[in-house]
Amino acid sequence: MDALQRLKMLSAQMSLEPAEDVDIPEMRPCTHLTAAKQDAVVVSQAVMPNGQRIKLLKTLLTSVCERNCYYCPFRAGRDFRRATFKPEEFARTFMMLNQKDIAEGVFLSSGVINGGIQTQDQLIATAEILRYKLGFRGYIHLKIMPGAERAQVERAMQLADRVSINLEAPNTARLQKLAPLKQFTEELLQPLRWVEDIRRTQPRSKGWNGHWPSSVTQFVVGAVGDSDLELMHTTEYLYRRLRLTRAYFSAFNPIPNTPLENLPPTSPRRQHRLYQASFLLRDYGFGLEDLPFDGVQNLPLDTDPKLAWANVNLTEPVEVNRADRRELLRVPGIGPRIADAILKARREGKLRDISSLVKMGTSARRAAPYILLDGKRPAFQMSLW
Repeated sequence: MDALQRLKMLSAQMSLEPAEDVDIPEMRPCTHLTAAKQDAVVVSQAVMPNGQRIKLLKTLLTSVCERNCYYCPFRAGRDFRRATFKPEEFARTFMMLNQKDIAEGVFLSSGVINGGIQTQDQLIATAEILRYKLGFRGYIHLKIMPGAERAQVERAMQLADRVSINLEAPNTARLQKLAPLKQFTEELLQPLRWVEDIRRTQPRSKGWNGHWPSSVTQFVVGAVGDSDLELMHTTEYLYRRLRLTRAYFSAFNPIPNTPLENLPPTSPRRQHRLYQASFLLRDYGFGLEDLPFDGVQNLPLDTDPKLAWANVNLTEPVEVNRADRRELLRVPGIGPRIADAILKARREGKLRDISSLVKMGTSARRAAPYILLDGKRPAFQMSLW
């Protein structure tokens, strides 16, 4: 196979990695190649940490893997055609795509072959060639392999804009049912702890472009009986203690010829609720005790968790002209950006009309039942919204 054929194979299943995407990546065929190669690669329309959208190539360095993760299409022993790039070859192939404006950034992962340390060396070598030999200054998201050493994690942080390692499960017991050859604390959680320790103790100037990269992780949801409480408990720890930028949630979908192929898929709505709850923990000042878990420790599927919390706890409406930022963030329809806009607007005068909030981006339908404006319930007609 030529390089583009291998790249197509390696990128084809990367929708399993929603790394820079809101929910499931928007995957599209590349249309900039010649007709003969038009279906050769798949790129993702990705959203960067600063909100910028770029064309991101998500791929593996190799789909050969010695691990036997029960959910994974690349698991050892699964019968399918595999492909591999050497670091220099991949770097030059990517730069060809970059120069043709096909891919602006790269998310680079790999199957594990000859151990995590050697695989990590290959990923680092690829990034070094891109940065220092081929002069690529764009976005690189570099995976950290299970079993990587601390020095390798630090080197990856010196080359990348973002690093990640997938926890896959919220704890050791669940991981054993999902990926029995992986060790939750020693192989997966420890590298994330190293990332934060390096950011905290070493000067930012050692990182790429003078700053340390952000860090993220991903969970596979619903394959092995994991509850939303378990997932949110670990997510809260990652946000509070390890300053992860984001936790991603991938609803389980069975892959043919894997041990979990006969299990039902996880509802995309559950995935969506987990994202909403994780944002409440990260951006809205909510704690784990605030989330509306049901009797089996899951979030309600029929309503968003912030609204469920408000229906129980906001028994008295919030006066928008007096509430502090934390109180404003508890109101449905008001997020961090809108709360800051309200605080700024209040310095110029009282807010008396729901239309002023709507101009800031507030959802009138969601916010109106829970607020007062200058002591009065806002005038609001459901039929107009």
